Amino acid sequence: MPNTDRLKNIRVVLCGTNHPGNIGAAARALKTMGLSRLYLVAPERFPDPEADWRASRATDVLARATMCASLDEALSGVALAVACSARSREVAVPQVSAREAAQQLVDVARAQQAALVFGNETSGLTTADVNKCRLLATIPANPKYSSLNLAAAVQVLAYELRMAATDGAAGGQPRTLASFEEVERFYAHLERTMVEIGFLNPEHPKKLMPRLRRLFARAQLEKEEVNILRGILKSFRRPKAARSKKA
Repeated sequence: MPNTDRLKNIRVVLCGTNHPGNIGAAARALKTMGLSRLYLVAPERFPDPEADWRASRATDVLARATMCASLDEALSGVALAVACSARSREVAVPQVSAREAAQQLVDVARAQQAALVFGNETSGLTTADVNKCRLLATIPANPKYSSLNLAAAVQVLAYELRMAATDGAAGGQPRTLASFEEVERFYAHLERTMVEIGFLNPEHPKKLMPRLRRLFARAQLEKEEVNILRGILKSFRRPKAARSKKA
């Protein structure tokens, strides 16, 4: 597909937005850069006349916005989700620049769905929400004053996405990454198995799961790789004699 057509496979997710004006301004930011898929997770006020006013001639993006009750719902079917945050924190996903994140999103969007995720204006994304994504993107702003308005941050990332789509080479055969749901099911399976074999104490989990999430997030797991890993986990639950016989 033409490079800019990849933008059709990228959704922008706004979580818990406080002010409807920012939703409208974000819609305008998307349309100026050729994006159109807006997902709204539990906004405080929407629909709202101020959102329409701030959207200007991008009200069509608002009209097609997908309403979701949770981030999990918004990321359904997504192969690569990138969280955007200015906050310094310890998270379970690798951190990259906005430009690098845009390049990876556009590359995945050649054949699969991708998402860029923003938090609300007051506190941004929670650590739990960031950990549901595979990368954390940061905008290299002034370290003495790095707080961007939500719509402004959306505009910066939308610009980077368009530049990546316009300038990026076609590349070779794209990887088939595992979907958000497949990866989350793998993490749940991994945690259950570690508890069953006594490797993880659920009462004192420490930071084991976040660190394992970070490890596998760096690998950018493909669908077949997730299937292999889950097959290995299933083998741990079979009786030892059965495992030896099969070997």
